[in-house]
Amino acid sequence: MLTHKSIQEMKKIFLTLFFLAAVQVWSHAQRVAVKTNLLYDATTTLNLGCEVALQKHLTIDVSGNYNPFTFSDDKSIKHWLVQPELRYWILEAFNGHYIGLHGQYGDYDIAGQKLPFGMKSKYCYDGFAYGGGISYGYQLYLSPHWNVEFTVGGGYTYFEYDKYNYPKGQQKLGKFRNHYWGLTKAGISIVYIIR
Repeated sequence: MLTHKSIQEMKKIFLTLFFLAAVQVWSHAQRVAVKTNLLYDATTTLNLGCEVALQKHLTIDVSGNYNPFTFSDDKSIKHWLVQPELRYWILEAFNGHYIGLHGQYGDYDIAGQKLPFGMKSKYCYDGFAYGGGISYGYQLYLSPHWNVEFTVGGGYTYFEYDKYNYPKGQQKLGKFRNHYWGLTKAGISIVYIIR
């Protein structure tokens, strides 16, 4: 069983390796795009994605999402999430259909919200999740620098969390684990192609 300390160490190692790989890929990239997912924006989640072409049919996409906000009555969907994805484009990078293989890792502190994965509004959930899956997407060409991207993906997510009665502050009800199979990714994104 993973301890909180070992999870923190794994995060540091993952982020360091990810940063080093990103610098290496960026230095050899022919084309780079940045994007924002409008579906995340609608939930007050700040997000930014970066996609780098490795060759004509292959790209690496990484998105980061962060929600630090607490709403009325101490309700929240606080979280951060990283989703890397390797994409194979049928025609060429940043044009038309693609198939992807994605991963995800995130931490969350959700209170007073009814969400998928069995999370009910009468509880608070404080934990982490990781998983991955396959996705399908399409980028619609608008101009040499602008696209709109549509994507959906499915797969597996593992959740581990402490559960409290809402509002939080009362005694912990226990530590729980869930295994989820289903939708793991969705997006309608505005894409700006840098080069």
